[in-house]
Amino acid sequence: MILYENATSGNCYKVRLLLAHLGLEVERRPVDVVDRSNRPALLGGLNPSLRVPTIVLDDGRSLGESGAILWYFGEGTRFVPDDRFARAQVLQWMFFEQYDHEPAIAVARFWLALSGDPDAYRDRVPERQAAGYRALDAMERHLEGRGWLVEDAMSLADIALYAYTHVADEGGFDLDRYSAINAWLARVAGEPGHVPIDA
Repeated sequence: MILYENATSGNCYKVRLLLAHLGLEVERRPVDVVDRSNRPALLGGLNPSLRVPTIVLDDGRSLGESGAILWYFGEGTRFVPDDRFARAQVLQWMFFEQYDHEPAIAVARFWLALSGDPDAYRDRVPERQAAGYRALDAMERHLEGRGWLVEDAMSLADIALYAYTHVADEGGFDLDRYSAINAWLARVAGEPGHVPIDA
């Protein structure tokens, strides 16, 4: 398998983290997230959105979007519950991650830590941070008294939300105020098979 990805991207890290937990090997091909000029030539036949992560399976089929890739590999494993309602809850949190969490936390992180020109975005950061804190507040409320986002074991929901939450400080977010989130982050990182984002 081939994974077109960027080592700093949380969306790509989600895929690498799940594959590591499943013990699946993948060939990583780096893709620049700032200079996108070669995307049509590189990904045009593989992913209509020209985004990373994009994975090419051993049979040549390709799949884009981190959530779709997670579901493809996670289905039938311990990371997707057997119960129908619990599976829907996993999807609920994965949609929340892409709709509320990632557009705020990942964008602020990119602007401030990865863009190479944080001053160009300074006036737009407060709005993204406000949205990010709303997402973190929702997670904190849910995780109080719980070990995991869904049921009593790590699922794709935890993998999806861990990716950008654990580096939220790079987007100027203060995680010290979130005791439940910090305990959850430690649980995710303590799971056998865990790999850090920079592995």
